[in-house]
Amino acid sequence: MFERSGPTRQLLVVDLGRRPYAPALALQRAAARARIAGTLDQDLLLLLEHPPVVTLGRGTKPSSLPLAPDAIRARGVEVHEIDRGGDVTFHGPGQLVGYPIVDLTRHRKDLHWYLRQVEEALIVGVAALGVRGTRSTGYTGVWVEDGRAPGDASPARRKLASIGVHARDWVTWHGFALNVTHEPLRFFDLIVPCGIPGVDMTSVARELDRDVALAEVGPAVARGFARVFDLEAVAMEPDALEARLAAFLGAE
Repeated sequence: MFERSGPTRQLLVVDLGRRPYAPALALQRAAARARIAGTLDQDLLLLLEHPPVVTLGRGTKPSSLPLAPDAIRARGVEVHEIDRGGDVTFHGPGQLVGYPIVDLTRHRKDLHWYLRQVEEALIVGVAALGVRGTRSTGYTGVWVEDGRAPGDASPARRKLASIGVHARDWVTWHGFALNVTHEPLRFFDLIVPCGIPGVDMTSVARELDRDVALAEVGPAVARGFARVFDLEAVAMEPDALEARLAAFLGAE
């Protein structure tokens, strides 16, 4: 899927499969700490799928939750308050979730620039699959054009991917949720996605009008990240990452 050797500036790509939200959050926080400490000497991209979960970013508004958290949980969906920026979003089956652990001191110390780079990486990734992603003025994420009139400042109606990040010492964590199959779309009536009333959430499968698997999308997105951040994508096994992080945590 990717090269296994190359230049010193690499993007270690780890496919974690399906994992519950809380353990995955602990893993990415440990990876960020290791990246800050220099123990993890390359940028990292964690790719995974979560069971259904709603995450509440620091910017979540009461109007973004038509259902109370307990009512969401009663429908079998976890709810977590987290430290990323942005409003409420959903992660779940049929969605490719990515957590880039990127040291911005090796790129550009600018979080707004970083957000645009994450958008561009996703746009490049889905373009390889035949989806024409775009930005929407004033809104974070990746969208699909819907024939708006020139100069229309309203958001594009169909949103393909949501993005929310956090950083400490210029190392990032949290990341993006890209809708791949039709499955995640049925959960968005639980929330006002990203606090944008009337937004129409879409997926790669919906835009292509065919079945699409996460295994097809993950490598394309990883290559998009490698290209945009000028890195070489290198596959890393989950066990190898977890062993390195365990050694780091044990030495703290």
